[in-house]
Amino acid sequence: MTLDLTPDELLTTTRTVRKRLDLTRPVPIELVRECLEVALQAPSASNRQGWQWLVITDPELRAAVGRIYGELTEEYLNSRHSAAALFADDPNRAPVQQRVGGSVAWLGEHMGEVPVLVIPCIKAGKTLPPDNQAGLWGSLLPAAWSYCLAARARGLGTAWTTLHLQREAEVADLLGVPAGFHQAALIPTAYYTGETFKPAPREPLDNVIHFDRW
Repeated sequence: MTLDLTPDELLTTTRTVRKRLDLTRPVPIELVRECLEVALQAPSASNRQGWQWLVITDPELRAAVGRIYGELTEEYLNSRHSAAALFADDPNRAPVQQRVGGSVAWLGEHMGEVPVLVIPCIKAGKTLPPDNQAGLWGSLLPAAWSYCLAARARGLGTAWTTLHLQREAEVADLLGVPAGFHQAALIPTAYYTGETFKPAPREPLDNVIHFDRW
């Protein structure tokens, strides 16, 4: 059963969910499968469909991935590259980014407790291509985002995270990812607490659109 959302409502209210992820309510694996069935309809270069999907529900494995993610989150939040640090001098963005930093810290502490973790992977050989990586990732990222949209439509919250990729090889060994497959994201998936989501503040379109020439 899906929520009564128009396409535009789905696209504009699929938010990153961190603190509102329900860590106590189990997620039926069939619901995750439904979302992945939707994801598999996304475009893939030359219809290769080189994707594979890791769905992690084992408590010990979730905890192990969560420890790695938590350590990397702490490093990130203490760096000058964190969202809060980058916008510290911007009076319009700083308060929002500080709240984002707080929710990032919360997820870093609790990633291993989220009922389902999803890692989309793609086959690319032992090394990533040196030229057009956009073509490679373009054959996976739309499908991964379709998964997030499908989850939202079914009352599930997700968060697009990539910090674990700094230790991708370690996570690959832990989860048995074969050589030649590369991970794109770590997507915690759970029911969410609260009831509503709304469009987020964004830069005005006229600030970022260019016609014919930059």
